[in-house]
Amino acid sequence: MGFGDLKSPAGLRVLNDFLADRSYIEGYVPSQADIAVFEAIAAPPPADLFHALRWYNHIKSYEKQKASLPGVKKALGKYGPADVEDTTGAATDSKDDDDIDLFGSDDEEESEEAKKLREERLAQYESKKSKKPAVVAKSSILLDVKPWDDETDMAKLEECVRSIQADGLVWGSSKLVPVGYGIKKLQIQCVVEDDKVGTDMLEERITAFEDYVQSMDVAAFNKI
Repeated sequence: MGFGDLKSPAGLRVLNDFLADRSYIEGYVPSQADIAVFEAIAAPPPADLFHALRWYNHIKSYEKQKASLPGVKKALGKYGPADVEDTTGAATDSKDDDDIDLFGSDDEEESEEAKKLREERLAQYESKKSKKPAVVAKSSILLDVKPWDDETDMAKLEECVRSIQADGLVWGSSKLVPVGYGIKKLQIQCVVEDDKVGTDMLEERITAFEDYVQSMDVAAFNKI
């Protein structure tokens, strides 16, 4: 299991294909799995690997909160496609081995064989992925939008939220839910295309209506 060498174009392409129908490395919310893979990448993926680039920019926005994200960070080889071996940092490991090789063994030849095997596996994986039809990844998100107080015009607040329009965003049903002291929050459903709309974008756009909105939370997030 792994992505190959995440510092190489081939490894980034495997990551891009892996994220074609996923928002995160594991599960439906950012976690330590995303941080582990993010930290193994030397630079932002190129623009043509748009699934990987979209994920990279999204995880980068959690830089200040990365320590508080759920989960336990595991070795890179524990993430990714089952039929690809993680080799990020393999060159460094090989160099370390050379330093303690007192007999001048054929490590270089073995390294070339391992490299060839890895490239063959990556080629096989990419070939299998290319035969699969493109799938538009969508998610159903339930948002909690909280007003400042019980005097906030909730009809106007909902009008502001629904005024947010974007390619890949469809608003659904909504209701007002009591939270105490006469205050009600707006609970509203939406369906998004993962490649085009993220929760960070929704939060930024919704909380921009600062006269009405105190905060926004994701109450539920489900892949469709």
